[in-house]
Amino acid sequence: MRDYHVHSNYSDGRFLFQMARAAEEAGLDGVGFADHCTVTEREDRRGERAEYAFNLDMTYERRRRGIGRLREEFDLAVYDAVEMDYDPRDEGAIGSFLDEAGFDYAVGSVHELDGVNVQVPSYFADRSDDALDALVDEYFDRLVSLAESELFDVAAHPDLIERTGPLRGRATEAQYDRVAEAFAESRTVPEINAGRALTDLDLVHPSEGLLDAFREYDVGVTLGTDSHYPDEIGSRAAFLTDFVAERDLELADPPGLNS
Repeated sequence: MRDYHVHSNYSDGRFLFQMARAAEEAGLDGVGFADHCTVTEREDRRGERAEYAFNLDMTYERRRRGIGRLREEFDLAVYDAVEMDYDPRDEGAIGSFLDEAGFDYAVGSVHELDGVNVQVPSYFADRSDDALDALVDEYFDRLVSLAESELFDVAAHPDLIERTGPLRGRATEAQYDRVAEAFAESRTVPEINAGRALTDLDLVHPSEGLLDAFREYDVGVTLGTDSHYPDEIGSRAAFLTDFVAERDLELADPPGLNS
């Protein structure tokens, strides 16, 4: 098994060597460091970028040297990747950075709706049902745009709205079909993400409805534990191994690894 989505101290995770050691101890064949990065000319997003240090565009060369040392020390493939915040308005900046940096592969994520983090329930708690349904529609519009942009090799947690109580369960079969069709026509591969699978939320991305649509449209998937701490990797990797074994899923590597 290869885990294509972990984080390190170059965004909001732990030291590179700690994460690599945990991946090796878990028996993985490979681990991909996909630290968060936001590139944009919009001032509101630049402020959040500074607050959370999602600035791998400034540090990726230093991290790349560290990854080179890991490749010498550990008996597993170690990939140099990135998780980019995606907004259609930032496509030019994202594309320029990815062309310059030359990562092994790039992961795209929709983390924002209506100017706020989609994972914070309090931002949406007082909105009407119609407003919430419109936000869910907007989320899937952005996910389709992400696939159509062809900027990314992997799409992370493709139904992230399911983490957020006021938005959970509002997606429709038609929205799932639209997303699956977009990925079927794109080079971008969605991931099975275990970041909330072993918590009280008991949630795997994508949820069963979207996963059924991916199967119907013959969309392959990658695997990502979305681990931020070393002790998360082993248990989440074991969960994903069982999850895939119990379902008829077509696994794929990030296309960038084969180019």
